Amino acid sequence: MELQYQLKGGSYYLYDMDTPPSAVTGERRFRLKTDTVAIAFDISTGELHQHGNPTRIQSWAMGARRKLRAAGAQDYANDIVVVSGPLPVDELNKCLGIDGYCRRLFARLASLPHGKFNTKPYTSPFNKPKPYKAAAAA
Repeated sequence: MELQYQLKGGSYYLYDMDTPPSAVTGERRFRLKTDTVAIAFDISTGELHQHGNPTRIQSWAMGARRKLRAAGAQDYANDIVVVSGPLPVDELNKCLGIDGYCRRLFARLASLPHGKFNTKPYTSPFNKPKPYKAAAAA
């Protein structure tokens, strides 16, 4: 199963890229739609545990930590980290596809751009440069 997030209309959509697109619409069915996204991972190894809706991920992390602490694995419970918010889609997809990438993402979290903003600079369609006409000068 190859999962991939896409940002459409300000929402994150999770698709399974192994399923074929619809013959009628040409689009795949999405598995999840959410306004913000969260990932839960192990800070020491970078292994991704869960991803999706922030409420569900926070709940999963609290339950997992509680179970680990009850079993006497305090260090493992403390290693579970949840990051949520408008994360860049390419970084999310790297977390899904590359083992251990979440740890690298966490180290660079403060310098990442806002996930829902366009990172390309805005250029107005009205301020186009005028073409140079060498013939007009002659």
